[in-house]
Amino acid sequence: MPTAATVSLPDSAPTLLAWPTRFRAVRNQSQALCAPLLPEDTVVQPTLDVSPPKWHLAHTTWFWETFLLREFAPGYQEFHPQYAYLFNSYYNSLGSRVNRADRGTLSRPALAEVLAYRAHVDAAMLALLDCDAELPEAFYELLELGLQHEQQHQELLATDIKYILSTSPLAPEYLPAHSLPAVPNTAPPMAWLPVPGGVHRIGFQEEGFCFDNELAAHDVLLAPFELQNRLVTNAEYLEFIEAGGYRDFRYWMGEGWDLAQTQGWEAPLYWVQQAGGWFRFTHHGLRPVEMAAPVTHISFYEADAYANWAGARLPTEAEWEAAARHFESTTTAGTWLESSFFDPQPVPVDASPNECHQLLGDCWEWTYSAYHAYPGYARAAGALGEYNGKFMVNQLVLRGGSCATPESHIRVSYRNFFHADKRWQFTGLRLARTENN
Repeated sequence: MPTAATVSLPDSAPTLLAWPTRFRAVRNQSQALCAPLLPEDTVVQPTLDVSPPKWHLAHTTWFWETFLLREFAPGYQEFHPQYAYLFNSYYNSLGSRVNRADRGTLSRPALAEVLAYRAHVDAAMLALLDCDAELPEAFYELLELGLQHEQQHQELLATDIKYILSTSPLAPEYLPAHSLPAVPNTAPPMAWLPVPGGVHRIGFQEEGFCFDNELAAHDVLLAPFELQNRLVTNAEYLEFIEAGGYRDFRYWMGEGWDLAQTQGWEAPLYWVQQAGGWFRFTHHGLRPVEMAAPVTHISFYEADAYANWAGARLPTEAEWEAAARHFESTTTAGTWLESSFFDPQPVPVDASPNECHQLLGDCWEWTYSAYHAYPGYARAAGALGEYNGKFMVNQLVLRGGSCATPESHIRVSYRNFFHADKRWQFTGLRLARTENN
């Protein structure tokens, strides 16, 4: 996930009385996500990309302690002198840390002690927020960043929990399936929506918070193109599978083809074929693939191969943002973390074909754009400068948010980024086309 930050506090920024309320809500949400887990679940790290839930709970707490309490709370007593080593993520300027691949070896501290750590830090933060002392603007900038940072980890918690539980032969439920809404059997027909060419302005243009990789807003020149009015569905992707898409190198980039063969990819992550049909692991256990729902948990390589097979292409990130701004008044809402569905939902059967659906929420959408700096980007000084700039190589941009993203966390200029092979996030696709593709 992109992290770190530039903050611009608008006139409508939360008042001092609102900050404690927001802080409590965000902190409580992180623990609520872990509440259905057994203590044993919170220690597991089955792959490098996945961090144990216990580590997420501790790391987000370390963030508050390191960047706010130590700096702005006079006389603050840290909870444990070695936690800075255990729960630093990748800040080289803040000293050594546990290797990322070894986070799952941390049987100690116990989950109960991590929760005590959270309570200790929360009490100190709320005392600081409730005190009469006048705090500098830099404090509130870091406070907003800390809230956004923890929301990012809430999305990672949701997706990491899914991966962890999926590795159990018992296919355990994170939440019972009866909490899910009824899903239609078919999606409305796909339609192509025109987006005018010309000069479009992309990047952060609103008031409030943004990460530094969304700056600075700039103009791009785009040719006219068309964009699908909804995400590609499981049924449509299944046609690609059944047509031999995973066995035909012609649709694939060479690196992706080699990886798919080496890893034995035959379908999206979490899909399994049994009893004559396709099932997939979800937060609600193993369930039949819902054909009208958006396909998800696919790599960039798979998304690009599908686009080639379909005679179309992936949009660039500039095209995606230009389209999102163009259709802003008619786009329909997607599915967010707050729904507790933890699955992208289908577009209603009676949805208008002239509206653009699912641009925000449901699935992160792969774009055909490398993750790099916008013109004029400058890396921040100090530890916070390690958030974004050092990751701007060998990764692809994704847009739009997902069903695991907190709704208040996303915006049309938000830039997510992953390596092309990653599949454990809620990643999907939407096709674009021009006259010559």
